[in-house]
Amino acid sequence: MNATPRNALITGASRGLGRALAEQLAAQGVPVVLVARGADTLHDTVARIRRRGGTAHAIVADIGDPDAAHRIAGEAAALVGPLHLLVHNASTLGPVPLRPLLDVRAEEFEHVLQVNLLGPFRLTRAVAGQMALSGGGLVVHISSDAATEAYPGWGAYGASKAALDHLGRVWAAELEAQGVRFLLFDPGEMDTAMHAAAVPDADPRSLADPSAVAAAILARTGTPTGTRLSIPTEVSR
Repeated sequence: MNATPRNALITGASRGLGRALAEQLAAQGVPVVLVARGADTLHDTVARIRRRGGTAHAIVADIGDPDAAHRIAGEAAALVGPLHLLVHNASTLGPVPLRPLLDVRAEEFEHVLQVNLLGPFRLTRAVAGQMALSGGGLVVHISSDAATEAYPGWGAYGASKAALDHLGRVWAAELEAQGVRFLLFDPGEMDTAMHAAAVPDADPRSLADPSAVAAAILARTGTPTGTRLSIPTEVSR
């Protein structure tokens, strides 16, 4: 990383890209707090990091729960102190198999927005003020090409990620003077459980390794605030 954070909080951190980010940050000596819904996989990931000599803590929580943000922020601060990096990685596809918007119930769409948009908004509100008071920090939004391209069946997910992108840009404009930076990353298609649920017939050999994507993201955290980066495009340069 261009500037290694002192403490990090990562949502959706029990597997896939979130786990890869947590493992690589911990390997750099960064204390990491991992958030996920599944207790077993979350604690397994924390144990794996600790076996390798890293400092890691688990918070079992659902980022889509309206009451979760302040608990997560408070527990994380109690575990590691002021946060300097927040990664919004947790997300949901919505109903699978993916289906057209005409077949998506409003309640299902609302749940996608709760997890992918409102959860990150609430958690940023709970953390960004403390970041500003402690000298700044970085908030990373994990986006998707579905935020910019109209894929049939991906309507709820794509709309939530498009809104998350713009939310990050507004946060960046509002908090730049306080030293709190925001970056948006499109990680591309990765070999993850989420991708398998969305595209079950995909060849895993054609998909990116989450560890490689995590390394590419961490190498680009010095990018100016408000920037959106496509990792597949950046890696190919």
